[in-house]
Amino acid sequence: MPNPRVFIVGCPRSGTTLLRRIVSAHPEIVITPEAHWIPLWFEERRGLTADGLVTPDLIPLLLAHDKFAFFRLTVEDLMSLVEDGHPVSYASFVTGIFDLYGMAHGKKLVGNKTPDSARRMDTLHALWPQARFVHLIRDGRDVALSLMNWPKVRNKKPGTFPTWKDDPVATSALWWELNVRRGREAGKLLGPQLYREFQYESLLANPEQVCAALCEFLGLGYDEAMLHHDEAAAKGDPGAEAGHDRKPITPGLRNWKTQMSAEDLERFEAAAGALLDELGYPCTFAHLRTAAVKQSARIRSRLAGASPDDRPYGTA
Repeated sequence: MPNPRVFIVGCPRSGTTLLRRIVSAHPEIVITPEAHWIPLWFEERRGLTADGLVTPDLIPLLLAHDKFAFFRLTVEDLMSLVEDGHPVSYASFVTGIFDLYGMAHGKKLVGNKTPDSARRMDTLHALWPQARFVHLIRDGRDVALSLMNWPKVRNKKPGTFPTWKDDPVATSALWWELNVRRGREAGKLLGPQLYREFQYESLLANPEQVCAALCEFLGLGYDEAMLHHDEAAAKGDPGAEAGHDRKPITPGLRNWKTQMSAEDLERFEAAAGALLDELGYPCTFAHLRTAAVKQSARIRSRLAGASPDDRPYGTA
């Protein structure tokens, strides 16, 4: 089974960075930094021929990409993947990148963590039919809290959407709904052999049980090192992105029950309460005010044409 072994996906701010560190602490597998370019460039055929073969333009494009620097690969490394002169498919080229990253970390198995790939799982599956997908799901109200306190949100979705300044709560709710639904819809088509959902709250409450189930899904033996990912980070993780938190598994860092106002809570549940119920997260409001329902409908309508990449926005 070629690399990538697994893709970790989920709505941004759902704990996927923590899960990346947990999985990378296992002695047999390492998870690369985020790589939005992997499915996007294939869809756009950037640096590729129409039928998906690598062209000479791809390597300089990668080296110029600021996020690719986290892979810590050189031009010589990349050239080694195409130097025999034979046509190389994009899938084989990226597999080679993953193999090189694994070699640098002393591990044969390599996966990737890119939350936004929840919306591009079909493309990734077409490239690597045997790859597995782990979808980490977190209570959307805590996701909204995290998004609204995230310094980078001004330059990232959903902070770039036209409704963010007017109603960041409903915008966050619909963004969470979109990503989770897209991931679940793709997962149904993949089936249980290739797709598995885990809830962030369960990971915090029962880390050993969830890690054991995760290892079984990935075809790995369970290793307690996963529970001590912070110790591995303290020794230095050459693949880690600067600035990310490296604390041990810690419940209660976000708690919508104590940190979200009643007005914001009602706005969120008016926008995405149906999905909360579907996932087993109880709603607080049994009856929503008409004004809150109309407001969520207005935000949903405005976002419907926000980006071709994100349509249909938040629809069930």
